[in-house]
Amino acid sequence: MIQLLAASTNPGKVREIRESLAGLPFVLRTLADHPDLPVYAEDGRTFEEIARSKCLFYSRTMGSLVMAEDSGLEIAALGGAPGVYSARFSGPEATDEKNIDKVLGLLAGTPRAERRARFVCCIALALDSKVIAEIRGTVEGMITTERRGRSGFGYDPIFFYPPLARTFGELAPEEKNSVSHRGRALRELKTFLAGYLAGGTPAHGE
Repeated sequence: MIQLLAASTNPGKVREIRESLAGLPFVLRTLADHPDLPVYAEDGRTFEEIARSKCLFYSRTMGSLVMAEDSGLEIAALGGAPGVYSARFSGPEATDEKNIDKVLGLLAGTPRAERRARFVCCIALALDSKVIAEIRGTVEGMITTERRGRSGFGYDPIFFYPPLARTFGELAPEEKNSVSHRGRALRELKTFLAGYLAGGTPAHGE
């Protein structure tokens, strides 16, 4: 079995990664399985830059395939914020609840038509200190005026998805994964990995 390191400690993301890549003959490990590894100091101005940098950082010390993901929420009325700062938008002691409170506060009084937002997920896959695939997934929606639903994590309770007329926080995990930014990116990653195992898929961009 080939080992694949998912360079994340976020339990919500790790759960979605495991569910999406189920069925592939990989042993999936996370950073929690390798507490001795150095900690990546996140830098980069875009989701793509951060995913690529993080992926290469861990690939230099691991002899296995490494995947790294960076994702977040972009709100048009906030000039694209919180963007790459989504996880720490409310400060050094940020939590999901604090982040949501900050977004709702900043958008107070903003009309529905101006509450457009999108989730973005960028994935990079590396082997032997070389990026062999880069994938981007997005999903469009709106920011609600209050929390709705208890499922998911992060900004899910305030991200309204018009085609299903519910927030991500109101969707069952399988429903969310079928339409979400990360779900879309992970399906493409799964296709790439299946081809990689078969020996017939070139690196993206080649």
